[in-house]
Amino acid sequence: MAKAIKYRRILLKLSGEGLMGKRDHGFDPATMKRLAGEIASVVKSGIEVALVVGGGNIFRGVEGDDLGIERATADYAGMLATVMNALVLQGAVRRAGQPARVMSAIPMNPVCEPYTRRRALAHLKSGEVVIFAAGTGNPFFTTDTAAALRACEMGCDALLKGTQVDGVYSADPKKVRSARRHDRLGYDQVLAGNLKVMDAAAVALARDNRIPIVVFSIHKPGALARVLAGTEPHTVVN
Repeated sequence: MAKAIKYRRILLKLSGEGLMGKRDHGFDPATMKRLAGEIASVVKSGIEVALVVGGGNIFRGVEGDDLGIERATADYAGMLATVMNALVLQGAVRRAGQPARVMSAIPMNPVCEPYTRRRALAHLKSGEVVIFAAGTGNPFFTTDTAAALRACEMGCDALLKGTQVDGVYSADPKKVRSARRHDRLGYDQVLAGNLKVMDAAAVALARDNRIPIVVFSIHKPGALARVLAGTEPHTVVN
């Protein structure tokens, strides 16, 4: 059995698509309830949890090309989609009995609290789940990069990325039956091999700040707690 992972504070990166369940858009109530319950359970075990969520279930910045929208404007629309997701996720986590708070990189005071590092750290230390929304607040940066940035700012012990598969493979496991899952990879291996773990800026940030990236499948019920316990298949990039 793998050794349990000892983390004091983690940042969990969720894609917007991960909130859809089997739907093709929006939110799946059962998936939201499950994720919220798992996050609440991890906090109750004594681990501080921050979140960054993408917006792909509502709008992706890359869709701007098809709509004839310039890249910067499309990216801002994508940031607003992440705020919507963060608010819905906040409600789900609170319904699971766990205090949660959304902090946005783009100030919108009537909707949620603007992001400041000092207040975010205080909220985490008080036991709240902090959900970082609106990416970095700047166009041309992905929510992966926002996740790595916030993990660095919060002094997280690990950046967990919940994906469609249970780690990083030598090839697409859905297409290549012989694809092999890597237990461990180096940051430079990921960058040099252009492996689709996170975008290059996010990986470089994690490398420079020595924050391991843990890749696992978010679609397996209970996977988050099992990864932290060392009993669930995953890939560690460090």
